[in-house]
Amino acid sequence: MEQHLLGVADKAKGFAAKLSLDEQGELIGLLHDLGKYSAQFQTYIQSAIGLIDEDKDDYVDAQDLKGKVDHSTAGAQLIWNELSRQGKFGLIVGQLLSLCIASHHSGLIDCISPGVAAPSIDKFTKRMGTREERSHFEEVQAKMDASIIARFHELIISPKLIDRIKSLILQIVQYDSGNELITRFKIGLLVRFLFSCLIDADRIDTADAEKPRAARQRQHGNYIEWTILIEKLEKKLAEFSDAEPIDKIRRNIAYHCRDAAQRDKGIFTLSVPTGGGKTLASLRFALHHTQQHKMERIIYIIPYTSIIDQNADVVRKILEPEGELRGSVVLEHHSNLTPEQQGSREKVLAENWDAPVIYTTMVQLLETLFGGGTRGARRMHQLANSVLVFDEIQTLPVNTVHMFCNAINFLVEHCSSTVVLCTATQPLLNSVDSSKGVLKFTKDSEIMRDVKQLFDDLERVKVFNQRKPGGWKVEEIAELALREVSESGSCLAIVNTKKSAQALFSLLRQTQGMRVFHLSTNMCPAHRKKILAEIRGLLEEKSPVLCVSTQLIEAGVDVDFGAVIRYTAGLDSIAQAAGRCNRNKRREVGHIHIVNPADENLDMLMDIRVGKEVTERLLDDQKSGAENFDGGMIAPQAMKRYFEYYFFARKDEMDYPVSREIGGRDDSLLNMLSTNQQAVADYAREYNSAPNIYLRQSFMTAAKAFKVIDAPTRGIIVPYDDEGKKLIGELCGAFEVEKQFNLLRRAQQFTVNVFPHQLEKLQKEKVLHEIQDGVDILYLADVRYYNEDFGLSLSPEGMMEVLCG
Repeated sequence: MEQHLLGVADKAKGFAAKLSLDEQGELIGLLHDLGKYSAQFQTYIQSAIGLIDEDKDDYVDAQDLKGKVDHSTAGAQLIWNELSRQGKFGLIVGQLLSLCIASHHSGLIDCISPGVAAPSIDKFTKRMGTREERSHFEEVQAKMDASIIARFHELIISPKLIDRIKSLILQIVQYDSGNELITRFKIGLLVRFLFSCLIDADRIDTADAEKPRAARQRQHGNYIEWTILIEKLEKKLAEFSDAEPIDKIRRNIAYHCRDAAQRDKGIFTLSVPTGGGKTLASLRFALHHTQQHKMERIIYIIPYTSIIDQNADVVRKILEPEGELRGSVVLEHHSNLTPEQQGSREKVLAENWDAPVIYTTMVQLLETLFGGGTRGARRMHQLANSVLVFDEIQTLPVNTVHMFCNAINFLVEHCSSTVVLCTATQPLLNSVDSSKGVLKFTKDSEIMRDVKQLFDDLERVKVFNQRKPGGWKVEEIAELALREVSESGSCLAIVNTKKSAQALFSLLRQTQGMRVFHLSTNMCPAHRKKILAEIRGLLEEKSPVLCVSTQLIEAGVDVDFGAVIRYTAGLDSIAQAAGRCNRNKRREVGHIHIVNPADENLDMLMDIRVGKEVTERLLDDQKSGAENFDGGMIAPQAMKRYFEYYFFARKDEMDYPVSREIGGRDDSLLNMLSTNQQAVADYAREYNSAPNIYLRQSFMTAAKAFKVIDAPTRGIIVPYDDEGKKLIGELCGAFEVEKQFNLLRRAQQFTVNVFPHQLEKLQKEKVLHEIQDGVDILYLADVRYYNEDFGLSLSPEGMMEVLCG
């Protein structure tokens, strides 16, 4: 006990020092497991490890007690009892710190319950009033080790304990001009930061005691020096040719990123057309900026798992060459295939983002900031004093806009972080409803000095508004695609739904003498990579080639077609589609055709549907002469107007609405994580007074709603090609954990992510099996459900072949 409490206190102190909250971090670490001094918990522990006689009267079955021995309340009560008597800010700081301890196994608890089926309850005060027989408050104080008691008394009387948090809260209030909703939301993030420090410290200390070998794999922030990584990148950049005009433009972009890295920390935008070399240019900014300001790490946030591995691989080959331990510099964290219970070196590092360069997804980032439980939350403190680079920021889910803006402002204003928003199509996150939270740009936030000139210099395509009354039949679209192949040498058709893609592909592949390809997320990465390699080879040879794809190809896929047909969608998607056309300026001009298909159902795809409606309005305005977008339909002026309309159309969604079906009543996560007005009003009606606590958020209820709305996909390993089948066989027979994880890394390339309804359908078909009994990793056992043309299918085709017996 003494060793663990002191160990966690020391680690939490170090993590919290990023916000000068070292004493606060140390205190919650010191007291977090105070309840374990109780006789009841010690009996449980001894029973669990077989140290007591089961025949004795005082035996308590460990299984019966699991999860029932309260060991997290006593420490919280001790802090609350001491600080709540010390004035207004004593109450606030006491609640903040004790809340972290009380929540450290469950995830942040509700302070005020939402009060749906029953009246709202002050759950925090109720928890602090837990009776002795459950919390063992008096008992554990009598049994505390002398070193723990001594350090507790030193910390609890320190003026900094209250004053530092008081200073931070007043700073937050000042930054947001007293806006109560935003202030309370950010103070909730402050709670989550300290909570993160405690969780990470506790998990590391416990894991390292249980698995000393894993402890040796941790880097503990002792990374390779930034100067060495900078030298590696600069050497690579120097090798690039200046033979073509576009090469010089890309070098100029990288130069601006190097120059901007010397600026003060803050929020930056990198507005560069697709094909401008943002991946390495943004890395150049990040590396030089971290060195300049002595920052801790760089975190890349990528929108889709389908492109994260290729981006990370490009950077890994530069910064982490062969011979270095994989994950020591560039660490990927995005797999939804591996169960939480298992471990490997990279998983040990990914658990708390313990590497200098992290590649993760927007889903993981949002889980870290707003998700439930403790797994994602433990990483939040790693966002402090770091550079966060958001690739394709326009893909941010609309319902998270205000929460995201407030969280980013908190990280920059109070956690010494820098944020870079990278895209060719900057969303207007500084122009949404300021009363709920907007991004706070400075006048010097854009890295490129002349964005309009850059877009003019990189203009490579001409956009044709081909929409017509009644829409285009699929046969007509196929004719247009074939005509463009004849004129431009190659054509890419990007559609909005998998059904549309299959219909157009099925029609086109009947063409004699023409290579026609299909891409969708129903295909595993290895399958898509193979197809893209074939396509790139044909494009290099200037052979005629046609590809039909869903919008997955718009995000960072490096292909260079002569023409693109894009089904009408959001203007940002059309601009991204244009980035796959004449990418390297090998032609005078590439053609982008916007068509409206006659038969397309977007009822279930609200993002695409609303984006399409706004784009159609802009196209109509341009056609009628009401608008004259300088630079064309995909230039910055048109994009600005698009996001003005788009965000206005969806302004009521941006605070993350929670429906009655999910939350028990109509509310929003922004409200539940800030002032929590409805729950507080319910409480006041029931008890004729407002709750007597400062933090009133329904943290746990909000986190559960967040998970419900964003239904997670599940990874399934598929038997694509001989390698996929062989891999499944090896996984089924691999009983050594380390060997298993080496295989699982390969398995990510043979994984398809499915939604819950698809998972249920395949399970009903009895074609999904666990790789081993009790190991929660699924594979597709029947090859008939994976199609060479379309990928994963929900119905069988061809001859049955059973895998793994």
